[in-house]
Amino acid sequence: MFGAGLAAAQRYVARLATDGVTRGLIGPREVPRLWERHVLNSAAVSEAVPADARVVDVGSGAGLPGIPLGLARPDIALTLVEPMARRVEFLEEAVAELVDDARQPWRVIRGRAEDRSVVSSVGRVDVVTARAVAPLPRLVGWCRGLLRPGAQLVALVGSRAVEQLPALLPELRAAGMRDIETRAVGSSLGDAATTVVVMTRGHL
Repeated sequence: MFGAGLAAAQRYVARLATDGVTRGLIGPREVPRLWERHVLNSAAVSEAVPADARVVDVGSGAGLPGIPLGLARPDIALTLVEPMARRVEFLEEAVAELVDDARQPWRVIRGRAEDRSVVSSVGRVDVVTARAVAPLPRLVGWCRGLLRPGAQLVALVGSRAVEQLPALLPELRAAGMRDIETRAVGSSLGDAATTVVVMTRGHL
């Protein structure tokens, strides 16, 4: 999954298990399952991201799914967007440690996806990723300004969100999203396999 970025992924997991816990970004009970539940299933999102994409990870928190995705896919240009100062500090330190393992520069921006300053700084990108940030219609509303026409929103979701998706399709389409589908990713990863909802912003 990580190829040449494996050592960097191991350093990132070590940081999550120490600083991530003491700063309240990761619960202590999550430490034994950081790889399967958090890091590998985040990296699996790479299956839904096109080559050489400009990617922004919104509500990045401890860097999930953005940092594992960036380590698995050094071809992408990655921006991590997070509003909380203590999380931004953690992200900046993690990126400073891992940046040599990324082929393209990574950026950390403090703010919310819908903030005008964030949209201005990030610009419109090819892919927006999010993990457990908000219900899908609200997430689309927040991220719309970052999505150029034809860009994709890739959201890691739980089983409940998958069950609710059919009922949300009219609202998502009314918001300008098209080609809305669920996709299984990471099937070769066993317990780390996960599901994403992928949708494309229409041209209107």
